[in-house]
Amino acid sequence: MANHKSALKRIRSSERKRIANRYYAKTMRNALRDFRALEDKTTAEEKLPKLLSSIDKLAKRSIIHKNKASNLKSKCMKRIASL
Repeated sequence: MANHKSALKRIRSSERKRIANRYYAKTMRNALRDFRALEDKTTAEEKLPKLLSSIDKLAKRSIIHKNKASNLKSKCMKRIASL
């Protein structure tokens, strides 16, 4: 167990951040799953900007790696092109 007040605070704050990061990552994964399930090109094109924005925000906050974000965005664009 932590011996200093600052260490106890760090434990509390890191736990809050971990839960928040898991929420944002899970939300993005669900949006990605829903996007991949779309069959209509116009609907997919409407949902694409919001999805790409959420991926970029996660990469900016280092919740996901920037290369993973790039790969996900690339796959989304390929998916749009294939519809």
